[in-house]
Amino acid sequence: MNHAMYATSIPVFKQMLNSLQAILIKAEQHATAKNIDAAVFLQARLSPDMFPLARQVQIAADFAKGVSARLAGVAVPEYEDNEVSFSDLCDRLSKTLAFIDTLEAAQFEGSETREIVLRPGTPKEKKLSGSAYLLSYGLPQFFFHVTTAYGILRHQGVELGKRDYMGIY
Repeated sequence: MNHAMYATSIPVFKQMLNSLQAILIKAEQHATAKNIDAAVFLQARLSPDMFPLARQVQIAADFAKGVSARLAGVAVPEYEDNEVSFSDLCDRLSKTLAFIDTLEAAQFEGSETREIVLRPGTPKEKKLSGSAYLLSYGLPQFFFHVTTAYGILRHQGVELGKRDYMGIY
């Protein structure tokens, strides 16, 4: 059996969600040590027209669970976007990791040709093959939000480096 779609998605999502979780923990520790209100970091942005840190983390989790679910042919779990603390965001990442862990490689069989419909029934509806969805849309979107979260915290003075971003691989 060919499990390339699973191997190209699930381990990547797990690695980066775990590193994002570790980055958030490090940021919370930094805020505590420097006596900075955590809300300053959670609402920080790289630019006024970009989403704040908390939303970047939520979206990264959404892409990880959404892409994984669609490729596996299962329902996408719905999460409320109500996280207001580092702990809440870490819980969301843990919940996403737990969901991803329920998926098996066999569920991804044939997903490279499965039709994925984005924003069905709207003027923005777009149809992609599973392969195009993962490689040209899902992974780039996921990495954008993880990288932006990292960049926000680095810009706020949290001592982070490439090893923090990469996590354990």
